[in-house]
Amino acid sequence: MEFIFGTLATPELRQLHHQIARLGVQHGREIAPLIPKPNTPITLFATIGHDFSARHVACYYTTDGSIPIGNRGVAQNGMVVQFQLDGYVWDSITWGYHARWTGHIPPQSDNTLIRYRIGAWTDDVHQPEIFADYPELKATTERAAGAFFRGEPVPPLPPIGDSMGRIFTIHVSDMSAPEWAKSAIIYQIFVDRFYAGDGHAWLQTSDLRQPFGGTLWGVRDKMDYIADLGVNCIWLTPTFVSPSHHGYDIIDYFQTEPRMGGDDALRAVVESAHRRGIRVLLDLVCNHVSSQHPYFVDALNNPHSPYREWFVFDDSPEGYKTFFGSAAMPHINLQIPTARDWMCSVGQYWLREFDIDGYRLDHANGPGADFWVDFRLACRAIKPDVFCFGEVVEAPNILRSYVGGLDGVLDFHIEDMLRRTYATGATTEAEFAEFLARHYAYFPDEFILPTFFDNHDMNRFLFAVKGDKSKLMRVAQAQFALPHPPIIYYGTEVGLSQNNGAHEGVGLDESRLPMLWGDDQDAELLAFYKALIRKRREHI
Repeated sequence: MEFIFGTLATPELRQLHHQIARLGVQHGREIAPLIPKPNTPITLFATIGHDFSARHVACYYTTDGSIPIGNRGVAQNGMVVQFQLDGYVWDSITWGYHARWTGHIPPQSDNTLIRYRIGAWTDDVHQPEIFADYPELKATTERAAGAFFRGEPVPPLPPIGDSMGRIFTIHVSDMSAPEWAKSAIIYQIFVDRFYAGDGHAWLQTSDLRQPFGGTLWGVRDKMDYIADLGVNCIWLTPTFVSPSHHGYDIIDYFQTEPRMGGDDALRAVVESAHRRGIRVLLDLVCNHVSSQHPYFVDALNNPHSPYREWFVFDDSPEGYKTFFGSAAMPHINLQIPTARDWMCSVGQYWLREFDIDGYRLDHANGPGADFWVDFRLACRAIKPDVFCFGEVVEAPNILRSYVGGLDGVLDFHIEDMLRRTYATGATTEAEFAEFLARHYAYFPDEFILPTFFDNHDMNRFLFAVKGDKSKLMRVAQAQFALPHPPIIYYGTEVGLSQNNGAHEGVGLDESRLPMLWGDDQDAELLAFYKALIRKRREHI
């Protein structure tokens, strides 16, 4: 079974997701235009679920970066605009009518940062105002997916709450994605499994959950190979201090993992890559930290810790909000201004001190679209042509909410269609072409959607097609014909596969075997990839 979309992995989870997205007051950063320009009004849309009989809807907003505060149509900080009821939409899944409301924020000047929240209330003064995108609703989809992974019953839907909901952020500007990123050909390197370094052997290669010994020195030593392949950008899986081989649970955001070579090795990689005209992307996790991170340890053990509000402590089995039920990865609440500022400073640090070129942002839908507006602005202040793109494994309507906050998102829907068309045959090439036309018309041209067909969280394509190299070549040709930047997962270009399959989120390490070198590489496949890359670079 192919496993791609976590909270949307099964028809049951998709139905639950649909129901949750229609409870209470929902906004989802649904705005027009998607990328607000200076001196142009902004239309906001809100949907009121069949479970809430709202009679009034308003938007509270600020234009000075402060937090908007208001209640029942009266602003205590900032300004307010009233919404109008547009009509009702029937939904058969929830078996009820949903109300559609619209409001308009007046035109703003260039470089204005708008923060806003949307509230709805009834005529009953004893009933609280309900604010859009109540966080508990999204958390329910994550808990449901976690229960699915563990084979447990899906939890019940939550009641709508009286929290302040989400704060949304819009940056009014003509800012667009960096030009170099539009022509990038990206090579994803899982650092621990790539190369130990000249003169060094692997630490071990039998336990997939333990370090193999790949280092950044090894990446530096193989830079000629990377340059000869023809790619012009590398994406390094997390290089920060972490207790795991994969690094997606970070203990120290301001140091490079010592077993990978530390800061000196990362500097050597960046210098070696830049000398060859190759950009360097780091893999940054902003949604959660390691349970060993000192801020979390202090917050966990000290109710009066200054970091206590950075985390969400609850009555779950773990005792706090996590990344899909993993106690080792506590969620960090980036709605808290001090936590947000700290994470933005992390992004600035590696740009300023190491001259890296951008970030692949892990589980970017965890912090939410509004955080990335602040993050990208902070990064652009240090490096104007930084490339920030996220991993958002959601439906396309959710992906569109990141337009204006990120430069782009990884295109899991193209990945799915590539595998369905060229691996399983579930989709014809004609159907794929029709999907492409609709898919790319749905997103603005300036929003970058990097393509891929395998990565570190799914079965390698070559394994999925039982070693059929001709199918791998066909899917690679189809990928490289697409308009957005292609990503090559390390080893795919030389025939690296895996021994066993991952299924339903289990066994993901199988796709992280050590890179093939020397005579173990498939020379024909490598030559094919070099030609494919050369042809693309000649025409972009």
